[in-house]
Amino acid sequence: MVVHRSGEKGSAKSSRARGQKGGKRWVAKVKTASTHPTKGLFTKDASTIARSLASKKVSPKGPSSGMRMLTYFINRGGKGLSAARRRELERAKKLLAARVEKAKASQHKGAA
Repeated sequence: MVVHRSGEKGSAKSSRARGQKGGKRWVAKVKTASTHPTKGLFTKDASTIARSLASKKVSPKGPSSGMRMLTYFINRGGKGLSAARRRELERAKKLLAARVEKAKASQHKGAA
């Protein structure tokens, strides 16, 4: 029996029982065909990554879709990303987040 921080008692369950169906590396098996960022995009500088992922060509549903792609890429890279590359991708994430906020603000302005 395992006692959790909250004081609840429960049985020790594998990650599969907690909801991860494919085990620890499920993300490596995910394939998508809905959007196609240009090849080598994630090796470029932060501003180029953010601009490209915010474009309608790559993210037809808007910049928040690009944000999900970037987060997915960072998560999939895991420990394999160098510290410098991770820093650049996190910088791109901040730039893209600003675009997402701007897009949401203009959407709310148009709805009012």
